[in-house]
This record gives sequence, C-alpha cells and structure tokens, in this order.
Amino acid sequence: MSGRWRLSKRPRAEADAHARVPPLLPLSTSRKGLSNAVSCWYCDCKITSFNEPIFHFGRRHGRVLRAWFSIGIGFSLAALAVVTTVLFLELAVAMHIFGNSDVPHSLPISYSSLFGLPPLISSCNFSPADAGYIIISSLISVAFHEFGHAAAVASEGIKLEYVAVFIALLFPGALVAFNHDVLQDSSCFNALRIYCAGIWHNAVLSAASGLMLFCLPLILFPLYIHGESPMVLDVPSTSPLSGYLSHGHLILSLDGMHIQNVDDWVNLSAQISESTFQNGTLSRLGENDRMANGRKGYCVPNFMLKESNKVQFSHDQSTCFGDLTSFTSIPCVSSTVLVDGDVDDSHYNRKEGIFCLNVNDIIKLNKCISGWNKAIINDSTSTCMCSQDETCLSPVQMPGSVWVEITYLNPHSSDCFYSRENPLPSSNCSGTFIFVGDVVSMAHSIQLTMYRPRLDFHYARYLPDVLERIFLCLFHASLALALLNSLPVYYLDGESILEIIIFQLTSMSPRNKEKVLRAFLMGGTLMSIFLLLRIFFHVFVS
Repeated sequence: MSGRWRLSKRPRAEADAHARVPPLLPLSTSRKGLSNAVSCWYCDCKITSFNEPIFHFGRRHGRVLRAWFSIGIGFSLAALAVVTTVLFLELAVAMHIFGNSDVPHSLPISYSSLFGLPPLISSCNFSPADAGYIIISSLISVAFHEFGHAAAVASEGIKLEYVAVFIALLFPGALVAFNHDVLQDSSCFNALRIYCAGIWHNAVLSAASGLMLFCLPLILFPLYIHGESPMVLDVPSTSPLSGYLSHGHLILSLDGMHIQNVDDWVNLSAQISESTFQNGTLSRLGENDRMANGRKGYCVPNFMLKESNKVQFSHDQSTCFGDLTSFTSIPCVSSTVLVDGDVDDSHYNRKEGIFCLNVNDIIKLNKCISGWNKAIINDSTSTCMCSQDETCLSPVQMPGSVWVEITYLNPHSSDCFYSRENPLPSSNCSGTFIFVGDVVSMAHSIQLTMYRPRLDFHYARYLPDVLERIFLCLFHASLALALLNSLPVYYLDGESILEIIIFQLTSMSPRNKEKVLRAFLMGGTLMSIFLLLRIFFHVFVS
C-alpha cells in the first residue's frame, strides 16, 4: 500500500487506538516526568521520562527498526484474519448454525487455547505464587508491547507525548500517546508499522519464551541433571504423601512402572485409578461394604498365613489391630490354596476369611493377579502365578479407594547410586510404601520437577522450576496479548489496523467505508465478549 491516507474524523488517538478517556470528576496531579488523572471509573499515570531516550533510540536505529516492524505487518494481518475467522466459526458452532452436520461442536483449537490461557489459572492447585508468576509475566508482556509501539513511532520521526498506565472500570491497560496529526501526513504503510508493532513484539516474545523452555535443559546442563526421574520439590502438610516423601526424593515407579517425567506420574495415576474403577474385578466380602481388589495380589508363603491373626466378620465389620492390614485370599487356577493342609478350600473360595499382615513384609513378595504391570509378573497367561507353597492374597479396600505401590529414592544418601541404566536400585537408599485412597488427588498434591541439582544446595532445587513457570506464563501471556489485540474490537490495535485496510478500498465511498468499519467493530466486540464469557464459565464455573 502506498500514498497518503486519512482516518475517519475522530478525536486524536493513541498508538493502541485507545481514545483518550475524558474523566468524570477528575482529580489531577503532576510532577516532573509524571502525572496522573483520577475519576470515578478511570485513572491513569502518565510518564514522560522515557520520551527522549526512546526517541533518540528510534532515530539512531531507524532503518533497522523500520525493516523489523515491516516484517510485523505481515504477521499482524495474518493474525487479524485468523482470529476473525475463529470468532465467526466459534459463534456459528455456539449458535448451532451448522445444525447436526459433520462440523464438530468445538473447534480443534479451543478458544481458550488460542488466546493462550495459562494452565495455572485452571489448575486445582492454583497458589499465590502462581498468581505472582502470572502478574509478572503480564507486566513484562504489556511493557514489551508498548515498547514496540514507542520504538515504531520514534523510528518514523514522531515524538512521543507520554506513556500511560491506566485502569478503566476494573480493566488495566497501557498506551503510548503521540501527535496523531503528524501520522496523517505519512503513508498507510508507515501507520501500519506503528499499529502492528505491539502485536509483532508480543509474538516475538512468546516465541522466544517457548524457545527458552525448549532449550532450558541444555542451558542448565552444567548445574542440573534433567530427564531421569521427577524430583520432589514440595510436599504440603495437607498432602496424603506427607510423612512418606520429602523434598529431594526421586519418584522411581508407580505399581512397578518406571516414572520418567512429571507427565508419567500424573497420567499413570489417572490410568491406574480409571482401570481400577472401570475394568477392575471387585468382589464383595459377604454383606460387608469393604471390597477385595482382585486386580492386585501378592504371593504370600503359607507359613505367614499360619502365624497371622485370622479375623472373622463381626457386626458387618472387620478390623486388623495395630499396623496390620487386611488381606483376603483369591482363588488361583495355577496354584493350590493350602493353609495347614486341613483347611477347607471352599472357605477361601467364598472369601469369608481375612488375614492380618504387615504391609512392609508383603510388598517385598512376588506379585500375582493380572492387574499388575506385566513387566513385574513372571507369567501373564494365568490368573495368578504363585507356587503351591504360596497363596495369592489381595488387599481389602473400601469402595472408591485404590491400592498403589510407590517406589522412591533418596539420592543424597551416602551409599546411594542411581543412573538411567539402573532406574530401580537395590541399595537401602530406595524405599517402597503403599498408598490407599484417591490416587488422582494424591498425584496432584505434591510439586515435582525434572531437574536435579548436581550439588546438594537447598535453594538451587527451586531455580529451574521458577524459570520454567516464568517462561511458561510469559509464553501464554504474551501470546494472549498479541491475539487479543488482533481482534476487530474497539480500543484495541485491531481497530486501527482494520480501519487502515478498509479505507484503502477505493471502490467504496467514504460513507460506506465508515459503515463497514462500524459493522465489523461492533460485531467483533459483541462476539468477543460473548465467547470470552464462555471461556470464563467453562474454566471457572463448569
């Protein structure tokens, strides 16, 4: 696009297409380099201290900056087209315009994912620290966005008036103000460079944050070991694993399945829970409410059963005293259930007996029943794989609870050796314990990281996690700001970009161009409000 251009007759605008808001009942104060205005629904803080440094920087590197921001025009126009298309498609799906056709009810890329909604916001473990990461990343994204506008303005030889931070109603924002009359005399391409600069800067910042996340293991390699097993960063006192795990421990396996990363820990926990409740073979013990988990069992030597205390049901209750746990025998096709030789096998087939055993002794035994990971069972073709001198026992559990074995390692123990080639060490630096309960909640109750410091320094353990969270939030916040400003919505960059594009359509009269612009902006604003409300209710309410 070339030649001169002219916007519709409106008051002088700022670089973000934010029209200056006239304050009601204003209260204004000022001092050197700083001024502010306060009203019932609007307040701002105008900063002029950056005017001269930014202007000199823009003039000194004008040629390079103009080339840089010219690249941003292509990206911003593409972003405007993409988000406008998504707006129309999402609205059409929400209003069932396509009926019962093959069009999916939700787009492959959800609206919340498109606008970079940070996963921390929807996390059930959202904490004040997470709020701090989001606030810091948002401030950096906004500052980088406005610096793009300011540098683009300076590169065109236009002086800044001020940089302002404002709150309108409850919504914070920032803007760059300059002499808009000077811009009227420049080409539309120069104006596009200025209005597209913020979107372009946010896109670059988001890409740089994603690249830093990808390269972080390599950058921290001299100081940290990455990718072997997840390390425990924090175990809150409210966690069911409190007392079993502590910071610095490595989680090696869950039910014998090796845990390679944090996603494995979460996904395997969910998979075990789902398979237990949906596909597990749970059998009732008489009329009692307890359940025998027939999916997992242990090959217990018969001499241990002779020494155990056998507890019968009494008033619909069965109890093992002290630290003992209730187990019930499971009929096996491949082994004979023998206890003292004179005990009637049908007694166990009816599962009327309970054995009270020490869990610490049981978890060292071989596994039986096909519910375990096949890698830790000798033969997966039979129901259970116990010898004739052993009995397959399964723990008795309350309905809704899941029995899992968790193996961990203390890498700071003096006699501990751990490597990728030896993921399950046999030394006494590792341990195994049993958790019974809600496995999914258990998995989310602790904080893990994939980075293990090479030196045992307490605070060094938290640095990679802090960097990961900052870069992740910065990626999402900057992406969200870039795409939000690409929307054809009033008072955003998309308004000015769309206005320049429409007013270059010479085949239309100025009056018709103004009507088309208003129709696009009004429709885009209403659709954006509607769909952003859908995201809010989907994430925070439903």
